[in-house]
Amino acid sequence: MEDAKKTALFESTPVPKAVLTLAVPTILSSLVMVIYNMADTYFVGMLNNSIQNSAVTLAAPVLLAFNAVNNLFGVGSSSMMSRSLGARDYNAVRKSSAIGFYCALASGILFSLLVTAFRAPLLVLLGADGATTAATAQYLFWTTSCGAAPAILNVVMAYMVRSEGSALHASIGTMSGCLLNILLDPIFILPWGLNMGAAGAGCATFLSNCAACLYFFVLLFVKRGKTYVCVNPAMLPRSGRIIAGICVVGVPAAIQNLLNVTSMTVLNNFTAAYQDPDAVAAIGIVQKINMIPLQITFGLSQGIMPLISYNYACGNVDRMKQTLVFNIKIATVFLAVVTTGYYIGAGSLVSLFMNNPAVVGYGARFLRGLCLCLPFLALDFLAVGVFQACGLGKYALLFAILRKIVLEIPALYLLNHFFHLYGLPYAQPAAELVLAVAAVVMLVYLFRRMYAEGAPLNAHRDAVDS
Repeated sequence: MEDAKKTALFESTPVPKAVLTLAVPTILSSLVMVIYNMADTYFVGMLNNSIQNSAVTLAAPVLLAFNAVNNLFGVGSSSMMSRSLGARDYNAVRKSSAIGFYCALASGILFSLLVTAFRAPLLVLLGADGATTAATAQYLFWTTSCGAAPAILNVVMAYMVRSEGSALHASIGTMSGCLLNILLDPIFILPWGLNMGAAGAGCATFLSNCAACLYFFVLLFVKRGKTYVCVNPAMLPRSGRIIAGICVVGVPAAIQNLLNVTSMTVLNNFTAAYQDPDAVAAIGIVQKINMIPLQITFGLSQGIMPLISYNYACGNVDRMKQTLVFNIKIATVFLAVVTTGYYIGAGSLVSLFMNNPAVVGYGARFLRGLCLCLPFLALDFLAVGVFQACGLGKYALLFAILRKIVLEIPALYLLNHFFHLYGLPYAQPAAELVLAVAAVVMLVYLFRRMYAEGAPLNAHRDAVDS
């Protein structure tokens, strides 16, 4: 069951057109996801209550931790699926998707149980205090205790659908949940609606993720017999070779995300230590604003992963290189423009979310520091995307360790010590500058090896079940 149009997209369509076909829907869905994430902050901010806004900020690392599972079974299984498609091993594609689906479902249920059982110490770890504990707990109840499974499952299913070239359907599924969340937020949060505050934002998120999952289930039913994505438990592999192929990419991607959660928690705790809810609310708003270009760049790197994976498995190194260079040019120019706009209009952007002079004052200074990381993100994200697409998980893990353990978290401690609160936003730009240089070195090394040895690299050939 080989789709000739999808094969042409991967193998012969001009690179700019192929990139736009795969990446634009992914970028749009990433952008809608950012808007929906910002919707919580925006509508909770309309309450003009720093405690409610701080609850959303403090709970953010837990929601970000969902991405560890998303990366493990979403990035891991989708990379394996695309590589298997390039190798024409369609049985391995179906088995990879079955593993991704059932492991994501089980992980979501386990996540909910653990967060519910250990809620009290978790709230302390997140930095909640006497003023913010109740609101943070209510938000976590809906988003995690109730909503972890649908939140994880809809993202993993989108990855799997995208891996076979159906980027538009993957994006529609993701965006349908996001748009519903935006519509429900004001109804659940604001006084003229249900007046639930931060808890209402969590409830809206839970319902919207359920709706996104429903879309993917309907899609798979309608396309049965015409898709490689399989949720039949009978297709779960009996050997460990496909699981190893998923984990070699998924585990480093999951570790990378857990390190992101750790650094965000450290940042929030440093900010909360100044015992000013306005500062905590401001750093949360700034993180959401900075998330727009960050997620667009992430969407671009994830959108081209199927194209990179397929051509890596086919041994078409030239097409891989053309794809990467084209994307670096687009992303670098875009992020340089955004950085300039953010730096100039920092105060105005923060004021869109909360009409509080203290929050705006903090936020403007935070955003001017944090946005300086953006021009370097293109190289970093795209390099990690190439590593994941080629099944070279150890390189992605190396970058994750460099970014957080070696560079960013130590920088947070040093900048907080010497410059206190206003030094914290400069930790990420310092880390990303070093990583951008490392990305260039690693990509040059990788492509030289592929031209010399051929692709897939001999040391990393996929071992999959037939």
